[in-house]
Amino acid sequence: MSQGGPTRAPQGPSGRGKRHLALAAAVVLFLSFTGLAVWQLQRLAWKLDLISRVEQRVHAAPAAPPAPGDWPHVSRAVDEYRHVRIRGRFRNDREVLVQAVTEFGPGAWVMTPLETDDGYGVLVNRGFVPPEKRARPSRAAGLPDSPVDVTGLLRITEPRGGFLRSNQPSAGRWYSRDVAEITRSTGLGPMAPYFIDADATPNPGGWPRGGLTVVRFRNSHLAYAFTWFAMAGMVLAWTAWAVIERRRSVHGR
Repeated sequence: MSQGGPTRAPQGPSGRGKRHLALAAAVVLFLSFTGLAVWQLQRLAWKLDLISRVEQRVHAAPAAPPAPGDWPHVSRAVDEYRHVRIRGRFRNDREVLVQAVTEFGPGAWVMTPLETDDGYGVLVNRGFVPPEKRARPSRAAGLPDSPVDVTGLLRITEPRGGFLRSNQPSAGRWYSRDVAEITRSTGLGPMAPYFIDADATPNPGGWPRGGLTVVRFRNSHLAYAFTWFAMAGMVLAWTAWAVIERRRSVHGR
């Protein structure tokens, strides 16, 4: 019998298999986290380009909004927040009040159809009114019956309600600016598939109050990218530590 020190039993196939499986899992995690980080950087580039394009639209000189022949091609990516100007006559008797919360508190957007000289209608968000100004007689001075020029930002329809509620046209309860649904409720047509947020030009009597469009884009892609890169770095560091410790245990310190 040998009198030497204790010897380490050789590692069996099952042990090697577990190590290989752990290494494969680490590689998959590292590649996945790195891929997610790169994807977030690509999203960041897209978001910055979008913000730049929207800024250009908002500050451009006002132009005519898309005419009926262009309606099928109107899209959020190309047209939203375009600075537009249009002339027509408001159908104040067909206005719709949509629930809103602004810097002035809770109230409503006044959505009024505008009949243009070209024979079609455009829904205009004339601005915000507080609860005490919801009734038309309370803001009679701000209900023009002669042709007007409207300048503002083109907006894309908001279907399927809002505030976790669905629109209820029959009850006069509106929670989103759903152009198609509002158009059906007014009985007017043809109407553009977009609406216009009126600018801050004062209305007689002070209400509605326009110019409250919030142009803001959530942009957390860089933070997400750092998070995914950090996760990939942690996996890499853990794998390197595990390999080093394994070699030390096999060959001794």
